[in-house]
Amino acid sequence: MKISLITATFNSANTFLLTIESVRSQNFDNLEYIVIDGGSTDNTLEIINQNRDIITKLITVPAKGIYDALNVGLKNVSGDVAGFLHSDDYFADIDTLKIINNVFENRNVDFCYGDLQYIAKENPQKVLRHWRSSEFSTKALKRGWMPPHPSVYFNSKLIEEIGFFDTTYKISADYDWLIRCLIREDINVEYIPKVLIKMRTGGESNRNVKNIIKKSQEDYKIIRKNKIGNIFTLFCKNFSKLGQFF
Repeated sequence: MKISLITATFNSANTFLLTIESVRSQNFDNLEYIVIDGGSTDNTLEIINQNRDIITKLITVPAKGIYDALNVGLKNVSGDVAGFLHSDDYFADIDTLKIINNVFENRNVDFCYGDLQYIAKENPQKVLRHWRSSEFSTKALKRGWMPPHPSVYFNSKLIEEIGFFDTTYKISADYDWLIRCLIREDINVEYIPKVLIKMRTGGESNRNVKNIIKKSQEDYKIIRKNKIGNIFTLFCKNFSKLGQFF
């Protein structure tokens, strides 16, 4: 199967080379790698141009936020399966895409996900949190469960059926999009009990107290809009993260 991988960049020179190297190291050839740059002014474009042999499509757009950039990526997908790799993250294993491909080829799967490790911003070898996910159930959504979004891969047909990220959400649009996928009665979901992605800490949602509050407000709106729970769901979603530190 052909996998489309989407990365959004904006002044990502300090981390993006490791991301590209992890893509290059994959034991998987049928890859469409789409990079969306929001008008970087550092050395990001230089790094991109030095690695054009592995980048299938480079699209430059005005910087309107990560979800707008990821939507541009979704509109350019031509693969059977799609997923995202952020510009400061990397694959945990050289066989990650091969494993994902095998899941989609050998099972009737629409959506799969795995585990994720949070690593120190300045030391990628230091693991700070380990997000061990679990098997999917619709009941789990009401308890605040969600898969680690950077580990998610999905049948590209879902793009037409689910639509794009709702950019009115500035921090939690990924949560909204995942919920819209997972509440479908006909979706076939597979959990891969393996670390697929290493993700640097310091993301937008946890950058400061103001963003944490804004994220919780957006999460609650999403929970209510998609009718998957109430304030208890939000409480469980936030406090379930404590177990990732042990």
